[in-house]
Amino acid sequence: MKHLIQTMRPYFPKMSLGISIKFIGALMDLFLPWILSHLIDEIVPLKNHKLIFLWGGLMICCALTALITNIISNRIAAWVARNTTEQVRHNLFTKIMHLSSHQMDEFTIPSLELRLTSDTYNVHRMISMMQRMGIRAPILLLGGIAMTLSLDPVLTAILICILPFIGLLVYLVSKKGVPLYRKLQQHSDHMVRVVRENITGVRVIKALSKTEHEKERFHKANDQVVSTEKEAGYTMSLTNPIMNLMLNTGLTLVILVGAYRVHWGLTQPGKIIAFMSYFTIIMNSMMAVTRMFTMASRGSASAGRIAEVLDAPEDLIVIDKPRIHEEEHIVFDHVNFSYQKKENNLTDISFKLKRGETLGILGATGSGKSTIINLLMRLYDKDSGEIRINGQPVESIPAEKLYTMFGVVFQNDFLIAESVRENIEFGRNLTDEQIQLAAKSAQATEFIDGLETKYNHMIAARGANISGGQKQRLLIARALANHPEILILDDSSSALDYKTDANLRKALHEHYSDITTIVIAQRISSIMHSDQILVLDDGEMLGIGTHEELMQSCELYRMIANSQMGGDFDAA
Repeated sequence: MKHLIQTMRPYFPKMSLGISIKFIGALMDLFLPWILSHLIDEIVPLKNHKLIFLWGGLMICCALTALITNIISNRIAAWVARNTTEQVRHNLFTKIMHLSSHQMDEFTIPSLELRLTSDTYNVHRMISMMQRMGIRAPILLLGGIAMTLSLDPVLTAILICILPFIGLLVYLVSKKGVPLYRKLQQHSDHMVRVVRENITGVRVIKALSKTEHEKERFHKANDQVVSTEKEAGYTMSLTNPIMNLMLNTGLTLVILVGAYRVHWGLTQPGKIIAFMSYFTIIMNSMMAVTRMFTMASRGSASAGRIAEVLDAPEDLIVIDKPRIHEEEHIVFDHVNFSYQKKENNLTDISFKLKRGETLGILGATGSGKSTIINLLMRLYDKDSGEIRINGQPVESIPAEKLYTMFGVVFQNDFLIAESVRENIEFGRNLTDEQIQLAAKSAQATEFIDGLETKYNHMIAARGANISGGQKQRLLIARALANHPEILILDDSSSALDYKTDANLRKALHEHYSDITTIVIAQRISSIMHSDQILVLDDGEMLGIGTHEELMQSCELYRMIANSQMGGDFDAA
């Protein structure tokens, strides 16, 4: 909650104004039954029409003042809630963007999505409700009790005897409700994760005829959400009927005792009418407090989940390390790494690349190819060894400087639902010449020129309206457009035919010869002309060298080359 309070601090003056206005409106509501009591018991018996109209007009003024002040204060409350939630959402999104990959793995993307949407919405409702009812309900509750004491202390005693039981009920229900709402959000995380998996893999699911299996998996996840929400809803809804029973029992006793007191001349009818009005006000206030506790239970659970992200420590801290003077551009020096810190995913990886050289990485699925890229970009920190760029350890390079060195096409990359131009430019204020050269080098010009609006053609989300090969060429163009220092192509030519792949490599050599390139590929033809080729198997280096050298020294590489090229492939 401290983050929420800090975010709301700039709005405290306006909140104070809204609370003051709300306070005035609540007082007007409290005066109305008292004026009615005075009118019935003191003014009407005088049969003075002027006084009756005067006090009646006073009641109208109080009612109008209560109406206007409530409208104004509610608008202020909505403004504060909106702006606070906007800032919380902005802070949360900024923090998520700065989380390390390890932290993203721990929180999971579906959970972060819900915290950014559902949880911030719950916080918005809580802030709004607390401003609207958090002031009004207690004032009406306490003020109503005070006014009834001034009217008839005996009848008030009946009401006061009920209040401790109501308070205990609210406390017990709220104590159980908060954990249930937290549990509900966790189950919602799981359900969203299942939905994301099904939407992403819908083609595979249909191809393997697993639709019914996935329906059952979603049904289980959905049932968990429904059952938890039912339990939370049932728990919080206990307050309404039980509180109504207590308050209506008290109201019955008040009417019964009040009737006897009027009959015995101990009180007046106007006071009984006013008392019943105050009792209704108190009852509604108690109900509002109950709703407020329900909203606060949900909101506090969501605020806690948001705080977990905002309080996440800085994972990849910049460490001051000395720079080494060396001619190599990229150096991996005996690097070891494990995702789960149990068994190594990379073991003793070492290689050196000079500026402008190309490294090809070949290996089976899960051999650690993409992990090398993750460590080079410092998406994760290696466990031991050292990684240097231009002689500087990556741990000592600030993130904003490190990431600008790279142009990257990841294995599962994305396109945004914008134009071809905006997908290549990607908010970097590039010139038309840069965009067109990148598209030409990536072999994307041919299909772009064939589009009706060319670079203004709109791309669907995730590139759904273009082919796999076209999508990969756009992604490569985006990586090249800013002329990066290091280009990483992670299995980014798998959908390209051999001719296009060859033309791409030729264009890279002609226009981007000063860029150090790392290519991860499954096809020998994509990397055989690289300056160095690294062969991985289960996170270990089986060999490194040129194509010709590996054909002689690495059995696995030779087997892959022969199987892909056909027969006993001769490098010469």
